[in-house]
Amino acid sequence: MRFMNFRVAGAALLACVGGLAALAQNGGHGFDASRMDTSVAACTDFYQFANGNWLKATQIPAAFPSWGSFNILAENNRNTLREILDEASKDAKAKAGSTEQKIGDFYATCMDEQKREAEGAKPLAPYLARIDKIGDVKGLEMELAYLHKEGVPVLFGFGAGPDFKNSSMEIGNAGQGGLSLPNKDYYTKTDDKSKQLRDAFVRHVSAMFQLLGDAPAQADREAQTVLTIETRLAENSRSPVELREVEKQYHIMSAADLDKLTPHFSWGDYFAGLGLPKNLQINMAHPEFFQAADKMLADVPVADWKTYMRWQLLNAAADALSSKFETENFNFYGKTLTGRKEQFPRWRRCVSSTDNNLGEALGQTYVARAFTPDAKRRMQEMVGNLISAFRDRLEAASWMSDETRKAAVAKLAAFGQKIGYPDKWIDYTRLQISRDSYAANIIRASEFQQWRDLNKIGKPVDKTEWGMTPPTVNAYNNWLRNEIVFPAGILQPPFFNPAADDAINYGGIGAVIGHEITHGFDDEGAKFDLAGNLKDWWTPADMKNFEDRSNCIVKQFDAFEVEPGLRETGKLVSGESIADLGGLTVAYHAFEKSLQGKPRPASIDDFTPEQRFFLGWAQVWAEKSTPEYERLIAQSNEHPLGRFRVNGPLSNMSEFAQAFQCKVGDPMVRPETERCQIW
Repeated sequence: MRFMNFRVAGAALLACVGGLAALAQNGGHGFDASRMDTSVAACTDFYQFANGNWLKATQIPAAFPSWGSFNILAENNRNTLREILDEASKDAKAKAGSTEQKIGDFYATCMDEQKREAEGAKPLAPYLARIDKIGDVKGLEMELAYLHKEGVPVLFGFGAGPDFKNSSMEIGNAGQGGLSLPNKDYYTKTDDKSKQLRDAFVRHVSAMFQLLGDAPAQADREAQTVLTIETRLAENSRSPVELREVEKQYHIMSAADLDKLTPHFSWGDYFAGLGLPKNLQINMAHPEFFQAADKMLADVPVADWKTYMRWQLLNAAADALSSKFETENFNFYGKTLTGRKEQFPRWRRCVSSTDNNLGEALGQTYVARAFTPDAKRRMQEMVGNLISAFRDRLEAASWMSDETRKAAVAKLAAFGQKIGYPDKWIDYTRLQISRDSYAANIIRASEFQQWRDLNKIGKPVDKTEWGMTPPTVNAYNNWLRNEIVFPAGILQPPFFNPAADDAINYGGIGAVIGHEITHGFDDEGAKFDLAGNLKDWWTPADMKNFEDRSNCIVKQFDAFEVEPGLRETGKLVSGESIADLGGLTVAYHAFEKSLQGKPRPASIDDFTPEQRFFLGWAQVWAEKSTPEYERLIAQSNEHPLGRFRVNGPLSNMSEFAQAFQCKVGDPMVRPETERCQIW
């Protein structure tokens, strides 16, 4: 089942990793001159200059929505995980309850197609029977609590998270949810493509109900019911841009306050159903959503709610059932929504599922094979260099007063750093994994994750915890803990390549480090202080300067056209774009500083070290995507598309213009009055 997730304040490098490619390391240089199209001037379109030949020659593989040089690392990691899991699944001597037994049995049941086909949808029978017995709104309430406790994301999200204004303590958080499409816009936009997608969604829901055994006419009616309920929820949900306004998602309420907000829903009974105190005080992130949902409890027939619950259960569990459910689920969410043409092979799906459900159990074995103490040491050294370079930038920021600068430097000095893997691993003792059923393992794993999450409420924050598993090819900044985190999975080529020269590594992992540091000072991260609390530590004049500089980036990205009629949304991608520009700027100056007192590095393939720095960044972000996937990312994700992550920040950097001798008037040089710079 898909585990419930309440959005925690923080920002990551990537939207997702969705493709595979072969990034040639060209004799250890770290960039591949053969993939460049030098018929396009670097000062005209640097993305095409760095990647044009590769873009012309590359086809998106049928199983992928996006194919890029970045993703070779994710696939290499996945192959390592496959080796680990193949061995574990064949180990008949693994001790019961051991890490090896659990990851081996989980993977084996996922790979056992014959048993999964025989089970069909039988694992859902107890849940469907419970839903069928609901007779009134109170029954709906109790079943909602039960499904949430099992990790099924029905109607809204609820989970633990640090208190925004007392970040050392975990509290309960309730937030909008209950949608099957990416966000509210998919239900409310009236353009032809949006209407066509909703029609396809209704056909998909009907097909899934028919696979459960419902007659076609009944399934069609049920699908319309689902769309009607989800549309009402969507109309009262916040948009992706509004969800970035973290300060507007903090409303501490007592149980009595909550009951006044939703008179048809008893929060005390809901909390009791989760095993929590009935008088719990929580953060109500989106009050207007819950007011609307409460009205729906009063005027939507119970029978319709039962249909909606059946759908939410089925949708959450689809990938754990037999192939007919899995295939139909892929047909909509894979083909229609992202443009993929075929599913990933089963082994790949099973590796990902094991990582999703037993990530730190699998991660322990992964880091023993793939991450060396020397790699951790070198990463720690580079993080130190980048933090030092960012401090220099803070000290030199002429637009900031000494009062705010002092607070910013203190926040930077307080950054926590996590590199490679956790010092303390998740204890999976309570989670029972066996070879009886893949769906049963998924259900138990989902319930275990939810139990761990709910058990945190009312307790001090455990700052040793990680938000990503060790093999993950990503990194993040957690504002509520004021920390930057780099899993072992990303600390390998092409981001971190021991065989490449320093220019490439600073343009790769150096810019990643700078990106995550800058997230602590982007348009969301800047609202949190050195302790991770939501607190205004800026003078009014400095905040005005910061907002003006941030709006420069918003305007720049608003102008980037994804396809005719669709542009990037500057307010949606501003945090990531601030982090890209800041990360590149800081990494470049850290690289320049590293050259002091040393002989100047020689040119390679006629490219200077400064030029290689920018090539390192540009070739990492090379990607080809389906039109469907680009539309999905542009409308719902905080990360801009790869071509804009290259040309956008570089066109603001005088360092880039100098490296490639670009002049004012060139497309890659923004007019000085429009040039964006923050950090």
